[in-house]
Amino acid sequence: MGLRRNRRNKGEAQAAPAAASGHAPGPAGYAATAPGSAPGYAVTAPGAVELRGVRRAYGRGDTAVHALRGIDLSLPRGTFTAVMGPSGSGKSTFLQCAAGLDRPTDGSVRLGGTEITGMNENRLTELRRSRLGFVFQAFNLLPSLTVEQNVLLPMRLAGARPDRRRAAELLARVGLGGKGGRRPAELSGGQQQRVAIARALVTSPDVVFADEPTGALDTTTAAEVLGLLRDAVDALGATVVMVTHDPVAAAHADQVLFLADGLIVDRLAGADAPRIAARMTSLTAPAYAGAAA
Repeated sequence: MGLRRNRRNKGEAQAAPAAASGHAPGPAGYAATAPGSAPGYAVTAPGAVELRGVRRAYGRGDTAVHALRGIDLSLPRGTFTAVMGPSGSGKSTFLQCAAGLDRPTDGSVRLGGTEITGMNENRLTELRRSRLGFVFQAFNLLPSLTVEQNVLLPMRLAGARPDRRRAAELLARVGLGGKGGRRPAELSGGQQQRVAIARALVTSPDVVFADEPTGALDTTTAAEVLGLLRDAVDALGATVVMVTHDPVAAAHADQVLFLADGLIVDRLAGADAPRIAARMTSLTAPAYAGAAA
């Protein structure tokens, strides 16, 4: 099922530590700085997710709300990135623009090397069905379908032949082997989220986007679900981008990006929950308020 990867080394190599000065760092996920370039600006190989100068405003003129004010990043394939920030920082808008669910006002978005910014809605829908996976807080399983049918739904929607063997393998990996014939109502919340993870992985997508995937789960079940997302990266080579408010959840990621006022103002690689929580608290400090202005 793929080679196991070294989480700590990978995270440290692909996400530079946050600047200690309190100034907003350069683009996230970079590998090397170009010779002669200004500090903080870098060149990278094409990533699984690339945003360049992405801005998103709602409304016009003096009443416009600027949800994203210029996001530049490249997330390498086979990595786990958590996105955190205070309420209203732009987390949800970031995920929607990165996943092609919303269109940026300015800038470009590339997924798996494909430019999606100018795609029409039909092509975007096709891309989301075949090359992206989604895990939501509310599970979003269809109650009338069996577990197996829910897992295979992205294949059917993409016009591909449903691969029951693939579904069985993924269900076994998430601890639901032999439960493919059950209905979602027969499963616990944690089991339903496991089905959602198997569904997100069934097409071997370029990226899995997870929006508060543990928000409706108890602590023990949440840890199990996060372990499955971590395993999808380490063992299957998946790329996961997760929006969360929970430092414990974010600690499972290779790097954490911190948003404030529509900007990436900080990042941490390979950090534990207390360090992530402390950095979240620091986002209200004057230094960060100035950096995000």
